[in-house]
Amino acid sequence: MLTAFDIMTKDVVTVTTGTSIRDLAEIMTRHRIGSVPVVDEKGALIGIVTESDLIEQDKSFHIPTVISLFDWVIYLESEKKFEQELKRMTAQTVGDIYTKEAVTIEPNTKVPEIADLMCDKKIHSLPVVDQGKLVGIVSRIDLIRSMVG
Repeated sequence: MLTAFDIMTKDVVTVTTGTSIRDLAEIMTRHRIGSVPVVDEKGALIGIVTESDLIEQDKSFHIPTVISLFDWVIYLESEKKFEQELKRMTAQTVGDIYTKEAVTIEPNTKVPEIADLMCDKKIHSLPVVDQGKLVGIVSRIDLIRSMVG
């Protein structure tokens, strides 16, 4: 049975938290990829950034409903959610938009397990990590290729 090691892309394109949003868009376009692992200065995986993270920059801005009572402003929706949304929409670097808790797999993870994980979590790619080191990435197209190859 095929494993992540058999189907993964081994030459992984990565970015850092300091990569600009413009550079990220250029990288995704040039390499025709929808997600990019985020690594620290030592090359260790610290998260992932996706097309969805990038697209959120262009979505409509929702101003939360508030009530003004005396000198207080009371948010009727989550103030924290509003702050996060504002930060993402005004982001300048990958560090402002990436997901810190990347779902990962190991090289020996079997293809059916990978498919289950992608479907259950509604994710399009999974970084492959071996003993804490990023060694590859499996995307949905890799799964599809494994069906015909």
